[in-house]
Amino acid sequence: MATLKFGEVEETVVTREEFSLEKAKNILKNETIAVLGYGVQGPGQALNLRDNGFNVVVGQRKNSKSWDKALADGWVENESLFSLEDACQRATVVMYLLSDAGQIAAWDTVKPYLTAGKTLYFSHGFGITYKEQTSIVPPTDIDVVLVAPKGSGTSLRRLFVEGKGLNSSFAVFQDATGQATDKALSLGIGIGSGYLFETNFKKEVFSDLTGERGMLMGALAGLFEAQYNVLRKNGHSPSEAFNETVEELTQSLMPLVAENGMDWMFANTSTTAQRGALDWKNKFRDLNTPLFEELYNDVASGKEASIVIEANQKENYRESLEKELAEINASELWQAGKVVRQLRAK
Repeated sequence: MATLKFGEVEETVVTREEFSLEKAKNILKNETIAVLGYGVQGPGQALNLRDNGFNVVVGQRKNSKSWDKALADGWVENESLFSLEDACQRATVVMYLLSDAGQIAAWDTVKPYLTAGKTLYFSHGFGITYKEQTSIVPPTDIDVVLVAPKGSGTSLRRLFVEGKGLNSSFAVFQDATGQATDKALSLGIGIGSGYLFETNFKKEVFSDLTGERGMLMGALAGLFEAQYNVLRKNGHSPSEAFNETVEELTQSLMPLVAENGMDWMFANTSTTAQRGALDWKNKFRDLNTPLFEELYNDVASGKEASIVIEANQKENYRESLEKELAEINASELWQAGKVVRQLRAK
């Protein structure tokens, strides 16, 4: 274990230096890992494990887009690519990486294969934390663990190929064998984590749902729209409004923040930018804190989970979702983005 210092706060984490890939492979040398689902997280985690030398198979519904994607990624039908049932039959570690709705739908199919001593792995605490709504209750004689990369499966794979790592949280919900922690850490190292920090299933899903609805997507998209619309309303061109709202942030400033931190950004901008940013930062913070508190409370109470589950159960949900997504795609803001991105390389 390594100790990180955040000001006066210390946190214990697990790094690749102390928990090596060779150690992880040795712990899991007799395990067959089945990655169920090949959508968001499945491809990155499965490919990274395979490239790192673990014994991995993929379980996916046949004749689906995800099945075809798995074939294109080099998984071979009846050798390393199987139906959900066949993959579970072969597995000693079941990585349950279907969507939250998919996990609910497939649970009765998967559960009979979770026999004594096996390991059930999640990358999201949703199914376990909201078990009253999902009915996902694992048998008591298996290990139940979590490794949650702090980013998309696409980012996990890209960083792995570049020789880097994406930080992940890990948790143990149930330790039936006495080896659950070692298994979780080994899987975390195997999928390409930069470092691993400990959490629990409830904290993972609370932070994840808050982040998705907040800074990672919902709040960010809303702020983009608000600033873009105000600039356009006041006579600024689409190019000016988009570049000042999105392009400069994502292409120039955020990479610098990622490398050096927001404190560095404040120290390395013009005095005009510094003064304005310092004055308005607190206004945005104070205005949005109550909204984030409302969001977190809705997540913690299970309200957000109920909304998600109910929405996914509607027969026309996919159609209505496509309409909502199409509205974003058709908006002037993101149409401007397509044009600007095409012009970057010219």
